[in-house]
Amino acid sequence: MPSELAPGVTHTRRVVVGRDRTIGFMGEEFRVYATPSIVNDMEYACRDFLVKFLSEGQDSVGARVEIDHLAPTLVGMWADIRLEIAAVEKRRVTFSFEVHDAVEVVGRGTHVRFIVDKPKTAERLAAKKTKAGSVPGAFPG
Repeated sequence: MPSELAPGVTHTRRVVVGRDRTIGFMGEEFRVYATPSIVNDMEYACRDFLVKFLSEGQDSVGARVEIDHLAPTLVGMWADIRLEIAAVEKRRVTFSFEVHDAVEVVGRGTHVRFIVDKPKTAERLAAKKTKAGSVPGAFPG
């Protein structure tokens, strides 16, 4: 692992909470930043940050997310996703994160990613596809 990839290294990504990042099940006047969108934005922020440290042919995959969604963020507001590398253990990288809007902390948690070699991952996926092909209904439709 590169020495720059170490506990304490931080990164921040800002997103604007558009309608596509909000819940809709309570009606238009209740549209706020949705928990699944926070997870998606945080996961991509971690991945995009981490990949800068990796070798050609490597990437990372998410393995665990723990999140506390603490407060709403309204449509049109920005939210900063502040990441910090909490631990690096071989190919396992653990991040802690907080999500802030202009008013308050709206979420926090941890996220674990594993560094993978893309050719090896492609082999694993092809093997699973072959295996799944022998299971009736594995690929509906």
